[in-house]
Amino acid sequence: MGAGYAQQINRELPLVQDAELNRYINVLGDSIARIADSRNLDWHFYIVDSKDVNAFAVPGGFIYMNRGLIERATNMAQVAGVLGHEVGHVTMRHSIQQMQKAQGANIGVTAVCVLTSICNNEASQAAIGLGANAAFASFSRADEDEADREGVKYMVRAGIDPTGIPEMFEILLAEREAKPGTLDTWFRSHPLEESRIAAARNRIASYPPESLRGLTKDSPNFQAFKARLAALPPSPPAKR
Repeated sequence: MGAGYAQQINRELPLVQDAELNRYINVLGDSIARIADSRNLDWHFYIVDSKDVNAFAVPGGFIYMNRGLIERATNMAQVAGVLGHEVGHVTMRHSIQQMQKAQGANIGVTAVCVLTSICNNEASQAAIGLGANAAFASFSRADEDEADREGVKYMVRAGIDPTGIPEMFEILLAEREAKPGTLDTWFRSHPLEESRIAAARNRIASYPPESLRGLTKDSPNFQAFKARLAALPPSPPAKR
């Protein structure tokens, strides 16, 4: 099911085709997914060539992160935190649970339209059943909290500093406050308030201090990855 959705999404979205950039994001993603996944999924991580801030997961282990989100990160742990959160949505089967609520609506079309925000005209929207549209509109706050919890756990087990999760949230909240409306795509599908940041920091603080010592926060390879991404031509304009 997930592979079918991914094929459809990959046809519609502008994906970064640079082999070195894709190798890096898959190595980083796999370092988290392999310790999180008990089902031996074949994980795939993609960079969407979009200046919008967004990330989403498709059932079966297909994770998408927008270029605009990576560009706002200042260190590797922040990007890894987003990947860990999205891996958590897959391992906790949140998307599958929402699909089950849709009860026969056109899930494939809806997944592509709502998760990626590429269907913005009336003709496209007319093809989407209201039940499925509601099912994919966003994860619940409980789902988001559970994915945060799993993301922290996966990061610690992968040897990556979990403070990247609340740090990324803080970067996005600060931008929303400074430039209202610029991150609507992200906040529509990822409910976020100061309390969620505090919850993530409290969760991290509950770990024994020795388990958090020496975890990786950044690396020269990540900074080279960011520089290579920044050197690409500007992202294409969003479909309207």
